[in-house]
Amino acid sequence: MALTDTISEIDHLSDDQRDCIENCLEAAEVCEWCADACADHGEGMAECIRLCRDVADVASLHARLMARDSEYSGHLAETCAELCEACAEECEQHDHDHCQLCAEVLPECAESCRSMA
Repeated sequence: MALTDTISEIDHLSDDQRDCIENCLEAAEVCEWCADACADHGEGMAECIRLCRDVADVASLHARLMARDSEYSGHLAETCAELCEACAEECEQHDHDHCQLCAEVLPECAESCRSMA
């Protein structure tokens, strides 16, 4: 079963929440990849790695809280949006493909999280 099919089965979610969960999980994946790839580039990538790891952790947690209809997911949504924006800004500064993809994906996650806050 595809992720979108699984998310569509969670009956308490609105369409906006489903979109946000998908965006958060995509952000977590791309940030994990980016952080790992940045580790191979050496000096000057520490902030990118830190932010990507933070986004991956917070975005995946936010998705899980939304999926279980936690009353705390709204509180985490704003933090996730802020982290995504900071990470996208950092990643834009690097020419690596993984950083550029990260910078491309994260604004959509930030926007959907902000609408959940």
